[in-house]
Amino acid sequence: MRKALIRRARRWLYVVHRWIGIATCLLFAMWFISGLVMMYVAFPRLTDGERLAALPIILWNKVQVAPDRAMAIAGVEHYPRDLRLSMVDDVPVYRVTCWKEAAVTISAIDGRVIDGITPDQALAIAAHHPHAVQPQLLDTVTRDQWSVTARFDPLRPLYLIGLGDPDGTELYVSSRSGEIALDTTRRERIWNWLGSIPHWIYPTVLRKDGPLWRDVVLWISGICLVVAVTGFWIGILRLRLTRRYADGAVSPYRGWMAWHHIAGLIGGIFVFTWMFSGWLSLNPGGAFSGRGLTREIATGYSGHDAPDIVARLQSPPPLPAVEARFVWIGRRPLMVLDDSTGRRSLADPATGAPVTLSQDEIVAAARGAMPGAAMISAQQLDEPDAYWYTLHHQRELPVLRIGFDDPAHTWLHISPVTAEIFDRSDDSRRSYRWLFNALHSLDFPLLLRIWPARDVVVWLLSAVGTVVSISGIVIGWRRLRRRKVRSALAARVSRLS
Repeated sequence: MRKALIRRARRWLYVVHRWIGIATCLLFAMWFISGLVMMYVAFPRLTDGERLAALPIILWNKVQVAPDRAMAIAGVEHYPRDLRLSMVDDVPVYRVTCWKEAAVTISAIDGRVIDGITPDQALAIAAHHPHAVQPQLLDTVTRDQWSVTARFDPLRPLYLIGLGDPDGTELYVSSRSGEIALDTTRRERIWNWLGSIPHWIYPTVLRKDGPLWRDVVLWISGICLVVAVTGFWIGILRLRLTRRYADGAVSPYRGWMAWHHIAGLIGGIFVFTWMFSGWLSLNPGGAFSGRGLTREIATGYSGHDAPDIVARLQSPPPLPAVEARFVWIGRRPLMVLDDSTGRRSLADPATGAPVTLSQDEIVAAARGAMPGAAMISAQQLDEPDAYWYTLHHQRELPVLRIGFDDPAHTWLHISPVTAEIFDRSDDSRRSYRWLFNALHSLDFPLLLRIWPARDVVVWLLSAVGTVVSISGIVIGWRRLRRRKVRSALAARVSRLS
C-alpha cells in the first residue's frame, strides 16, 4: 500500500512538472534574459538630480508670499509632509503636500492656487532642461507605458515634450501643476521593451489596474515556483552519483533532456530563490512593513506639529538655489537649499543666513522621532555596509544611523549635513533586504565590493537558468508535436476503419 502511494505521488510529481513546465518555460527564459537587460538599463524614472538640473534658479525678489501664508491658503492645519519653493518658468511657486491629500501649488507672487498650465507654459518649463535643444509638444498623455503607475495620477494629464536632443529625451510635464513628472530617453524606451516590461509583465493594459496586475503576477510567479520545486525534486530523484546508470552516466537522459536535468540540478536552487524572491517583491499578504516615514516620526523629529514655518522672508540666501524646502528639525525652523548640481545646504528661512547643525543637535532631534522608545545607538557610516549601499539608487555618505529599542527595532538614516531623514528601516524591511534584494539581485556585500564579481555571477547563473528554460521549451515542443502526430494517426486510423 505504501509503495503504491509512493508510485502514485511520483507519477503526479512528474505530470505536474511536465505540463506546468511546458506552459511556463517561455516565462522562465524571458525572465532570465530580460533580467540581464535590467542590470544595465532601468525602467525610466526621474531622479532627484535630473529634476533639480531642470529647474531655474529661484528669483527671490519675486517671492511676495511667505511660507506660513502659503500653508494657510492650502488649508494646512498640521505640520505638512512637504513644503517647497521652486520656479515654474519665471513664476516662483510653493508646493504644499499634506499627509493624505494631493499637493497644492500656490503662486509665491500673489497667493493664487495654480491648478492648470497651458502647453506654451509647459514648453517654457521644458526649455530650462539642460538637454533642451528645440522643445516640441508631442502629445497630451493621460496614461502611457512609461507613466502607467498610480503615482502619476495627481499630475495627469501630462504634456509630452520632445527636447530635440541627440538622445531623444522626452519630458512629461504635469498640466495641473507644471511639475516635471518623468523623463525618458530613446535608449531607455527601446531597451525596456526587452527588459523591465516583459520582466515585470508590465504592458499598459494590465499595469494600469494596480491590484489586478499584482494578483496576476503573484499567481504566475506562484505557479512557476511549483515548477521550480518539482523540477529540482525530480532532478534529485533521477540523479545517481554512486550506483550509476549502465553506461556510467549520472543521468538517465540524453540530448536536451540531459541538458535540462544537469543544468536544473546545477542552477535549481538559484532558479528557486530567484522565483521566490520575485514573488516576495509583491509583498504577499502584507508580510513586510511599508516604506518611508510615517507622519508620527516626521512630526516627532520636527518637534513641532503646528503648520507655521516663517511669517516673513526678510532676505534671500546668498547662494543660488533652484529649490528651497521648509522644515522644522528639533523645534527649529530651517530651510534646505538645493542647487542645480544637487549640492545641499541649510539656511535660516527668515534671514537666509547659512546654518550648521552639530551631530549632537541632530541626535537630540532624532530622540523625539520615536517618543515611545529609547535611542540605543547612534553611529556615523563613512563607508557602505550591508544595509546602506549604492546599487540601483545612489546613497549619500557619510550618513548617521540612529537605532531605537521599539518592538520593530527601528533605524533612521539621517544626513549629517542637512539633518534630513533619508530612510526608515526596521526588522521587517531588513528581512526584506535579504529575502528579496540579496536573493533576487545578488547584492551581497562581498560581491558588491569586488567589481565586477556580481555581474559575472549573475551572468553565469542566468546562463544556467536560460539553458534550463530553453531545453524545457524544446522538450515541451517535441512532446506536444508527438501528441499531435499520435492524435492525427489515431484519427486517420479511425476514419479508415
